[in-house]
Amino acid sequence: MNHREFITLLGGAAVRPLAARSQQSEGMRRIGVLMSYVEGDNEAQQWIETFRQSLAEFGWRDGLNITLDYRWPGPTAERLQINATELVRLSPDVLLAGATVAVIALKNETQSIPIVFANVAELGLGS
Repeated sequence: MNHREFITLLGGAAVRPLAARSQQSEGMRRIGVLMSYVEGDNEAQQWIETFRQSLAEFGWRDGLNITLDYRWPGPTAERLQINATELVRLSPDVLLAGATVAVIALKNETQSIPIVFANVAELGLGS
């Protein structure tokens, strides 16, 4: 599986919780995105652009029927946790974590918001 196919699959995984919740109520959906990279990282920006394109293929467009809230704290654990807290307080429909440390930070903040993740090592995160 190539990189683009993987990101497209990830986009599809993020859409499932949105679709389930959209059946409950209409309106703007929200995705919180926590990246463990700095915003200027070219590869991370390419991942985000592919993610946005994948969402668009399923009919989800930023500013039209979804809001994408990004946080780019870099790899600093303290900033990751602060940003995870901020995103959870926004009450998104789904969270996207870009790396293991981002998943851990989000998991520390919520057990009720679905978390979709990419670029993650198996750490036995449990349920």
